[in-house]
Amino acid sequence: MPSSEPLGDLIAALQRLPGIGARSPTRLAYHILKTPREDADALCAAILSVKDRVTYCSICSNITAEDPCGYCLSPDRDPRVLCVVEQPENVGAIEKTRGFRGRYHVLLGAIAPLQGVGPDDLKIKSLLARIAADGDGPKVEEVILATNPNVEGEATALYLARLLKPLGVRVTRIAMGVPVGSDLDYADEFTMSKAMEGRREM
Repeated sequence: MPSSEPLGDLIAALQRLPGIGARSPTRLAYHILKTPREDADALCAAILSVKDRVTYCSICSNITAEDPCGYCLSPDRDPRVLCVVEQPENVGAIEKTRGFRGRYHVLLGAIAPLQGVGPDDLKIKSLLARIAADGDGPKVEEVILATNPNVEGEATALYLARLLKPLGVRVTRIAMGVPVGSDLDYADEFTMSKAMEGRREM
């Protein structure tokens, strides 16, 4: 099928999405073609709304439609405990446990020298600023490092532990109930809950 045709262009666009297999773009394109026009309009509107309205929280770097985000503003969350994760989707994995009531800090990546990602490319300076802040509110007492249990996540956790310990905060790492080499997104609620409960000192 010539790529200049609308259907070919749609298939090509869908192929660029992550996690899409070889046949999925074609199936999705034909599904969109068969759906009513209002469903296609709703999909387009949802995509444009995400691009126009969703941004990063100025405090924790989580994705949000309102800045600051609901986690940072919630009076029900303990500001003395910060959970550090790599990506915004990791927040959702931890929230599924319904057991963590602290606040978050999203690094927007992990240290990966082979991919050219160093500490300066992550939201580490803003994390240190949050911990060192001399505001009226309670100071951060514990930082839970919930980076992915793979080489990059472990390297990031060790790097952060060395930076944070001299600041006088308790630094813990989630337990390895999460399989080594996997992503937090794929952990079920029970595994994630146990990993949080079994966190250890760094």
